[in-house]
Amino acid sequence: MFAGRRVLVAGAGVTGASVVPALVDMGAQVTVTDGNAERLAELEGLGAELVPGLSEPPAGTELVVTSPGWRPAAPLLVAAATAGIEVIGDVELAWRVGRERRHPPAWLAVTGTNGKTTTVGMLESILRADGRNAVACGNVGFAVLEAVLGGYEVLAVELSSFQLHWSNSVAPDASVVVNVAEDHLDWHGSVEAYAADKGKIHDRSATVVHNVNDSWSTRLAAEHAPASARRVGFGLDTPGPGELGLVKGVWGLAPSRGVGAGPPQDTALLVDRAFVDDPAHRAEELCVASDVRPAGPHNLANALAAAALARAHGVGTGAVAKGLREFRPGAHRAVEVGEVGGVRYINDSKATNPHAAAGSLLSHPSVVWIAGGLLKGASVDDLVRTVADHLRAAVLLGADAGVIAAALARHAPNVPVRRLSPGDHEPMTTAVATARELARPGDVVLLAPAAASMDMFRDYAQRGDAFAAAVREL
Repeated sequence: MFAGRRVLVAGAGVTGASVVPALVDMGAQVTVTDGNAERLAELEGLGAELVPGLSEPPAGTELVVTSPGWRPAAPLLVAAATAGIEVIGDVELAWRVGRERRHPPAWLAVTGTNGKTTTVGMLESILRADGRNAVACGNVGFAVLEAVLGGYEVLAVELSSFQLHWSNSVAPDASVVVNVAEDHLDWHGSVEAYAADKGKIHDRSATVVHNVNDSWSTRLAAEHAPASARRVGFGLDTPGPGELGLVKGVWGLAPSRGVGAGPPQDTALLVDRAFVDDPAHRAEELCVASDVRPAGPHNLANALAAAALARAHGVGTGAVAKGLREFRPGAHRAVEVGEVGGVRYINDSKATNPHAAAGSLLSHPSVVWIAGGLLKGASVDDLVRTVADHLRAAVLLGADAGVIAAALARHAPNVPVRRLSPGDHEPMTTAVATARELARPGDVVLLAPAAASMDMFRDYAQRGDAFAAAVREL
């Protein structure tokens, strides 16, 4: 497929490090370009020609593989399109390589503004509980191309809007958009364009899963699902036919625990009315809601999305339950760091936009909220209005602290707000110490910034590590 072809790789970062050796091994003549000379130099010795700062494809280029972060308006990509050269991303490349293998892997694909990493992690855990040779890959950190070449049977693929923008033939066995909220508007230009790229995940999918509680997810399923696709909904209410959802007690369930052996009637259950083996049963039990971690409505939704994809792939209810019970969240995703003086400290540094922060805040009744950073144009008014009753106090830091403070003044005027000085030498240590002063026993001090981290930290992980270190100092 690629032997002898002249391929230009745009970007020498994580994508380049994955794509370049694979293309070289397949016999392609590879050129790599990047504006960062040091990053480009890290690819020395891989058999590719390294050329810094190209603005046009070299003569004879037949294909451009771009890193997902490169915007469509980048001069190099515009020049390639003008010259009629196809531009794809690493995900599209991985799909094409996989189709050529003797046993192509199955793709179960996840996108959304928030919760996609947790969802693919849950999905991987479920698939492995069922004995499948499966791996979580994509935007989660393990490159899709490496997963394909690694010979995995099933891929739980996390896809960003950037990756989907550069994909045009990926056809998952099942796909889901877990939710859509304002994010990456600086890249896409509008929420409509952002959502449209998310919706591409469904364009050739065999089973299209959507969140009935999220208007964008439902809309994108309707607009992008092929006519032949199976449609499955999930939500946090009693499910209708063809849906997964939550119920109280043993509402009409298949007696997997034996008659009368179900949980107490006030216990919420995750149930399936879409992939029911026995039509005589109204639903099949998946697990008890308390089995799902991290806790909170948003993570119950993630669990239902993962279960729907797994069930679409033929996984039984027992493996769904086992996989969800065994799943543990990744770092910086609603991880409890410790408890001091009856106050719990939780690190959700991955809550990098208002929608993610809302899910985290609503999981706790009384919160001292540590927030702030780069909002990238996103509004926080709806967030503050929604969570106001959950706030004990707020501690704000970072470039857009003033924007959040103004929203709190409008929608939660009785909530005490402490805004840190930009000159604080160790801002997270100061923030945690300030939060401790404001908290009362039974409260949660929650780092859920609602904003990106790059104004003060290298990334959200460094920000979360700083929070954890400050809590340990207590």
